[in-house]
Amino acid sequence: MTDKVLTPNNPEDLMEFLRTEESVKSAFGGGPEAAQKFIVDYAAAAHQADPAVEEQRRENVATELRSILEEKGFTQQSGRPPMSDETAKGPGAPMPRSGGFRKAHDVNPKAAGNYDEPWESFGSWAAELHNYYRTGQKGRIKDMSESVLGDGGALVPEEFRAEVMRLSLEAAVVRPRATVIPMGGATLRIPAIRDTSHASNVFGGVSGTWVNEGGTVSSSTNQPSFGQVVINPYKLTAYTVASNELLADGAVGIEALIGQLFPQAISYFEDDAFVNGTGAGQPQGIINAAALVTQAKETGQAATTIEYQNLVKMYSRMLPQSLARAVWVAHPDTFPQLAQMSLEVGTGGSAVWVVNASQAAPMSIFGRPLIFSEKCQTVGTAGDIFFADFSQYLIGDRQALTVSRSEHVNFTTDEQVWKFVQRVDGRPWLTSALTPRNGSTTISPFVNLATRS
Repeated sequence: MTDKVLTPNNPEDLMEFLRTEESVKSAFGGGPEAAQKFIVDYAAAAHQADPAVEEQRRENVATELRSILEEKGFTQQSGRPPMSDETAKGPGAPMPRSGGFRKAHDVNPKAAGNYDEPWESFGSWAAELHNYYRTGQKGRIKDMSESVLGDGGALVPEEFRAEVMRLSLEAAVVRPRATVIPMGGATLRIPAIRDTSHASNVFGGVSGTWVNEGGTVSSSTNQPSFGQVVINPYKLTAYTVASNELLADGAVGIEALIGQLFPQAISYFEDDAFVNGTGAGQPQGIINAAALVTQAKETGQAATTIEYQNLVKMYSRMLPQSLARAVWVAHPDTFPQLAQMSLEVGTGGSAVWVVNASQAAPMSIFGRPLIFSEKCQTVGTAGDIFFADFSQYLIGDRQALTVSRSEHVNFTTDEQVWKFVQRVDGRPWLTSALTPRNGSTTISPFVNLATRS
């Protein structure tokens, strides 16, 4: 029966523990699982002993381990002569050492004698350590002392992290707020009422007439105007290639990573089309919609500016029944204009958006949410800031994102190919802006600000 391993709980006890071969065998001789358990138990014991200095303990362990190594005269690789910077120069020469240890570079980590290259995983290190105790073969395990492995033991390799640092993409602006319709066929036709003017009627032709008792009801044509919104899905695709070596040897799960990145990328480009799409071979975006109304700049307004009057007039042109759902969307580089915007009052004036820089910026304008998005146009260009009720935007989903992988397309180059395909369309529900009952200034669920140049 194997004796229970007494786990040290501080750097000093750990160093003492590693100086005897019996202790090292008891902790690491049982294979990768035993080695990992010992390390986890030590970390837990050290943390429980004094949580406030856990980080300092980790640094102390690393310092002490290196000190023992240098003390035993093994600052260079075992069995290899020291190398100066001069001897390391020249084509094909190994890289110079830093602090007595070679830096990681592009060589086979499993090559014979390659003792100081990074391990591909913690498991591989622990497995080889177990193999040493079972067979006596050192492999890539390096002694801290030439004579006694237990005098300091084999060093724990560098930490491995499974994730890849990457820039996250902004959340979708349009789809979460739009009217999304699943499509069962290649084309979706949605009946719609063509309502373009309320000057004399509503719903494209319906009017009411006041008559006296016994009066004659008007027999003139009085019916709504019908039309259709046609949704034709377009194909949005992405494609990538990875070598079989990368798949086999990668420190992270490259296949899982691809499965995460590309759906996010597809969503990003879909959202960009819902905002900026031309409608030709792709969805029709908000800023290219026929129903869009564009508010003119102020007389004498300087280029690349946003004035308080611009926002007031844009708000006034929003369809009244859409005000409770509409949101502002703006490019990040409009923020300085918004933050410094002021209203002149007589010979003075005051800030109208940010009035206290010690607090968070108000992410709303006239009570409606403000969303910053890089998919908007740069400041001063039409589309840098717009006001929209996305519930009046239709998205037709014909085919959800599908993923295909092939080992045969690039068979001769030993690569695998991934293909991502989604079929979708998007376009505004209305085909024109609305002329209100009184007044001639058009209103719409989609309001833009004209270019200021």
